[in-house]
Amino acid sequence: MTLEEMKSLVGEAWADREKLKERQYAKAVKETLELCDKGALRVASKGAQGWEVAGWVMQAINLFFAVSEMKTLSLAPFEFHDKLPLKTGLAEAGVRVVPPGTVRYGAFLERGAVVMPGYVNIGAWVGSGTMIDTWATVGSCAQIGRNVHLSGGVGIGGVLEPPGALPVIIEDGCFVGSRCVVVEGVVVEEEAVLGAGVTLTASTPIIDVRGATEVVSKGRVPARSVVIPGMRPRKFPAGEYLTPCALIIGERKASTDQKTSLNAALRDFMVPV
Repeated sequence: MTLEEMKSLVGEAWADREKLKERQYAKAVKETLELCDKGALRVASKGAQGWEVAGWVMQAINLFFAVSEMKTLSLAPFEFHDKLPLKTGLAEAGVRVVPPGTVRYGAFLERGAVVMPGYVNIGAWVGSGTMIDTWATVGSCAQIGRNVHLSGGVGIGGVLEPPGALPVIIEDGCFVGSRCVVVEGVVVEEEAVLGAGVTLTASTPIIDVRGATEVVSKGRVPARSVVIPGMRPRKFPAGEYLTPCALIIGERKASTDQKTSLNAALRDFMVPV
């Protein structure tokens, strides 16, 4: 079945779920997920105009749950009961997953990726040389670049609906500090550094404080930025309160090698860590 045929059948099934009872439609959904699992197909890819989302692949991921049955998976001493199997063929793929790290079927990890006791959900893509550290989670369809470090307890949000929504994207060479949360389609550009505890949502103010006047943006962290958690006052009917924001305090120096620690990158800017 060609990609165009799969795309057409998935779109028809998305419009009418009853079609999934017909073999060709269920087959198109399953073959789409198989390609995602092998890395031959991605939910989102970076092109000349920026990141582009394949909405029909998201549709297929959603429909896959409808054509899958609940099964008990026994991996002594663990037992799971789910509609999706775990990813297999890790040794052949050159991927390291440390117990009880979990990678769900339909996610793809490039050779050399490492998953400590963390979690990678369906539709996600993880690049080579990247570490998903202990208790870090990569949500459905999130795109994690090459040579990225997601530190302990990082939460990368997932998205399945609406199909075509931009997933969270962490580009190549980024450091994401412990307990950071990145959700709602935020894009962290190449080699940026997020200090511990930064929370980024689609509505979080990202404030560049490097100049005499602040510059506020949302939804995207510029390449090589060094970002820490911040607070800013906001007025409400009951009074004025501090609300979360993120502060761009500098840019990674050329002397800060990509392999250096998160702490060292932050200490370049005299930030206690």
